[in-house]
Amino acid sequence: MNAPVPVLRRLYWLAVLAGALSGLAGCITGAPNEADGRYTPQPYSSVTNADWSRNAVIYQLNTRQFTAEGTFAGAEAHLPRIAALGVDIIWLMPIHPIGEVNRKGTLGSPYSVKDYRSVNPEFGTVEDLSAFVATAHDLGMKVILDWVANHSAWDNHLTQTHPHWYETDRSGAFQPPLWTDWGDVIDLNFDDPELRQYMTEAMVYWVREVGVDGFRADVA
Repeated sequence: MNAPVPVLRRLYWLAVLAGALSGLAGCITGAPNEADGRYTPQPYSSVTNADWSRNAVIYQLNTRQFTAEGTFAGAEAHLPRIAALGVDIIWLMPIHPIGEVNRKGTLGSPYSVKDYRSVNPEFGTVEDLSAFVATAHDLGMKVILDWVANHSAWDNHLTQTHPHWYETDRSGAFQPPLWTDWGDVIDLNFDDPELRQYMTEAMVYWVREVGVDGFRADVA
């Protein structure tokens, strides 16, 4: 689901805690199974958010359209101005490489994720993203990533390495999300505990390597 252009809004309910992910990070070992409670979905009522996410002012930032450069470095230069607005949390729209197979338009949608552990090279490098996050932290702001785990691009490498992680139609073909026009993506099947572990580890990667503070879960 594509989000609108950068806008200032109060969306404290969108923050998913990096603190919770940090707790999971210490126990990510071995292959999961259905009886493995580490990767069993928990009731929404049991989820708690960090105090910094309560009543926070969240600024949604679309890296590609935010500056003329369309890069992390270009956006970083505007962080003091954003902080001066009273922003508490910057929500970065998806920063991953965009799928090319069945792409919509010439640019494609950032919600068609080709690789969950890479950044879109049009935006810069992982080091550029780390610098953006560090500067935001220096200005007293948190940074959360838009996490698109419900579906992936058709040419995400998981379609080759783990095709059984995807929903399929009656003919066994990959299935775009039903009742949508999202033909550029295909649904993942989170009944598989190995997929749940993969996504958990991918989220923890961005916390450890880049220092992000949490995630907004797309199509949660």
